[in-house]
Amino acid sequence: MSKFTDIGVATVGHVGTIEIQRPPLNFFDISLINQIADALDEFDKNIEIRSSVLMAQGKAFCAGANFSDPARQAQEATEAKGDPADSLGSINSLYMHAVRIFRAKKPIVAAVHGAAIGGGLGLAVSADFRVTCPEARFSANFTKLGFHPGFGLTTTLPELVGKNNAELIFYTSRRVTGEEATRMGLANVCVPQDQVRAEAMKLAQEIAECSPLGLLSTRATMRAGLADRVLAATNHELAEQSRLRKTEDFKEGVKATAERRVANFKGR
Repeated sequence: MSKFTDIGVATVGHVGTIEIQRPPLNFFDISLINQIADALDEFDKNIEIRSSVLMAQGKAFCAGANFSDPARQAQEATEAKGDPADSLGSINSLYMHAVRIFRAKKPIVAAVHGAAIGGGLGLAVSADFRVTCPEARFSANFTKLGFHPGFGLTTTLPELVGKNNAELIFYTSRRVTGEEATRMGLANVCVPQDQVRAEAMKLAQEIAECSPLGLLSTRATMRAGLADRVLAATNHELAEQSRLRKTEDFKEGVKATAERRVANFKGR
């Protein structure tokens, strides 16, 4: 599996593991999401694998997209002078690979030991279960960026925590602790930080003790239509994100976040 450059892929018995290896913050891009989707595809084809664990090196689980990255800013400046569809296409490609993750056939446990922010929260929520710790932070910080939620979260988060909790998370852009996340159903288990991986493996191994055909059949029933709902959601999210990323507020939101200050939004 040498084609994977940003993730480590391994198997432990009937459990496949995927480790994001972009420390400390594990920002994602099209390549990373594509690699995760490819690894899950390979797990689906391997009859010996019955469940998987998604984990990460470094401080964060996944801090989402790096809007403050100079290379990204340079790319967006170039795209702004050219065909706007170029930048839209790059986000759309990322979301197409994200939908592939939701089409995976076997249960996934996410080991969320640190921050899961923005699209990183979307990635954590794509898993069936989340094992976390008090130090972890879950945040859909899109509105603080002057932006619209993405990665299918407008569909997946309400289904997980209820509409009103999702609204609270979206409208405030607040950081939810591991304990709070567990209470509201955003995480399933909360353990000390140094036990997150072991606990996630324990859960994945418990799942893997069940019949592979029974797991595939039951999960297909429980997640019926989910990937298609996420696809529809990302199409709408992309349109809204593309509109809002052209605004002054988006530029100010990104700048304020990078400078760790309250944004001075103008509504334009």
